[in-house]
Amino acid sequence: MVILPDGTSVSLRRTARARRMTLRVSRRDGTVTLTLPPRLPEAEALAFLEDRRDWLARALQGIEPPRLVAFGAAVPVEGRPLLLTPAPVRAPRIDGETLLLPRARPAAVTAAAFLRTLAQARLAEASDRHARALGRRFMALALRDTRSRWGSCTHEGRLMYSWRLAMAPPEVLDYVAAHEVAHLAHMDHSPAFWGAVGRLFPGYERQRQWLRQHGSSLHAWRFREA
Repeated sequence: MVILPDGTSVSLRRTARARRMTLRVSRRDGTVTLTLPPRLPEAEALAFLEDRRDWLARALQGIEPPRLVAFGAAVPVEGRPLLLTPAPVRAPRIDGETLLLPRARPAAVTAAAFLRTLAQARLAEASDRHARALGRRFMALALRDTRSRWGSCTHEGRLMYSWRLAMAPPEVLDYVAAHEVAHLAHMDHSPAFWGAVGRLFPGYERQRQWLRQHGSSLHAWRFREA
């Protein structure tokens, strides 16, 4: 890890497959990674970063800065911000505009568990509904904290989703479920696939655009204690 003068953190990754240095910025969470050939001196990597300081600053523009999940933070739950509030409760509970959390436990741990449980329930229901409409069945459903995709579907019919979809508006989560279920019939992004998505979720383009514009804000939240 290298910390630049402006405070930007850059992860150094050495791999035998690298023939030259490559600098990448994740559009999801602003993570900066510099990939290096195995024997390249670190001094050359630092010089490379110095030469590309202006490019890096431009690449980071518009990306949400990291936000720490803690008591007092307003974390999105199904599209609306809820204030994480310590309370004498045994399990997380929504109360108006607040998410009450057990005060004796770390906020990040309980908030993440609450979102995972919520995502499991919402995505299972949506996936079942869309699968019935499509006339197909899926074999399993799993949740992960993925960075590169919101969901996936294997040839065996196994669905995987990001549990952070519980933070997005319900219609966005529903669209992602329709998208992945449509892959049960079409394992590509052909016109036939998008036609299936449109039948399962008419007007999906709006929700797809929401993820493009606001998805990085969901990944900006850091559940460091989770």
